[in-house]
Amino acid sequence: MQKNVYYMHSEPDHIQNRTAMLEILKYILPSLVVLLCAWVVMAKQMKNEDARRNFELRKQSQNVISPIRLRGYERLSLLLERITPEHMLIDLDYTGMTIPLLQQHLLKTIRSEFEHNMSQQIYVSDEVWTAIVLAKEEMMRFVNTCAMRCTDSDTVLTFAQAMITTYSSNGETPTMRAQQLLKDEVRTLL
Repeated sequence: MQKNVYYMHSEPDHIQNRTAMLEILKYILPSLVVLLCAWVVMAKQMKNEDARRNFELRKQSQNVISPIRLRGYERLSLLLERITPEHMLIDLDYTGMTIPLLQQHLLKTIRSEFEHNMSQQIYVSDEVWTAIVLAKEEMMRFVNTCAMRCTDSDTVLTFAQAMITTYSSNGETPTMRAQQLLKDEVRTLL
């Protein structure tokens, strides 16, 4: 009779190691995929939360800054209005005033109005601010040009009337252009 010999069949070590590695990978790979997905989702969520928080901060600051900025636009609009000849000459007492004195007074008024409102430039675009500076310079040049055209026989009233007439007949003036740019910019904010 033949003997039944049972041999324990054992696998070589490298096959056992490979099998063990595959067993371990079966658990680790899905865990890594889940971890990666969780990380991606969390990163997106944090990015969205940052964006939402930034939006809320901008919205809150707009509620504070917008009224201040609009007051800046208003003040610059007043500046442009106040440096026009009609406004500067309307309530002046011409008694005892000469043309050179009136010229000095007008130039001082223009400079004073401009310097008083210079800080408002932070609320407007560079284009608008450049137009306002140009309007101020053009108005000063206009006053000087009108004063140079006067003769010794001209009175202060003649000088004032000539300024108002000449200025109003110039069509679109630098102050009008600056005022229009200012209005256009405000409309984009509203």
